[in-house]
Amino acid sequence: MTLDKYDYALLELLQKNCQIPLRELSEAVHLSTASVQRRIQKLKDNGYIQANIAILDPNKLNQVITILVEVQADKTHMVDLQLLKDSFSGSEIQQCYYVTGEADFMLVLLVPNMQRFQEICDKLFHSNPNVKWFRTIVVLDRVKATLDVL
Repeated sequence: MTLDKYDYALLELLQKNCQIPLRELSEAVHLSTASVQRRIQKLKDNGYIQANIAILDPNKLNQVITILVEVQADKTHMVDLQLLKDSFSGSEIQQCYYVTGEADFMLVLLVPNMQRFQEICDKLFHSNPNVKWFRTIVVLDRVKATLDVL
């Protein structure tokens, strides 16, 4: 699938608010509602739109501490790395990236308190024989947090 200017315009609008009514989308991109609906379905079918989600306020849900964790693996064979990736896919981890540099992984966690973070550390890092070391960074202020791609 090759994207055109209408597809890009729709994607840009939908990443800001995926609940915009078709009528408003069609007016914004100057296409009929039927055409917009077909394009959105095609974007979903081809994997450009992976999910429609709600972005929640972590403070209102008592997830008030954001922690970044760098993790270096002890063994980096494909099987060992896949096991680490699998262990880092739990609900307590908001985001996980396999990265270049000194660390092998960068994790983003949201926790209600440091006691919960200690529990996560024990479960994911201290008891994992393939974690060589991990380093944490506590976020003081969320300056910008977005999922926008365009």
